[in-house]
Amino acid sequence: MDLTRTFAVVLEPEAEGGFTVRVPALPEIVTYGKNEREALAMAEDAIRLVLEDSVAKGETLLCGESPRVREVKVTIAA
Repeated sequence: MDLTRTFAVVLEPEAEGGFTVRVPALPEIVTYGKNEREALAMAEDAIRLVLEDSVAKGETLLCGESPRVREVKVTIAA
């Protein structure tokens, strides 16, 4: 039986180029891609490996609840 889960990922641009990718629901995942497409593919592979390992161990799979992302504006006195 195939299972489909959706996970939020955070792409952090790197100064030298590319993106570091984190998965808030699976904090053990930190990966990298030289562009957004590669970064997302790397995240997908990493998530799949973690989930397959969880299934093999008989653990309950996470649902991948979406985190709440907001922006906070900060003004610093000059």
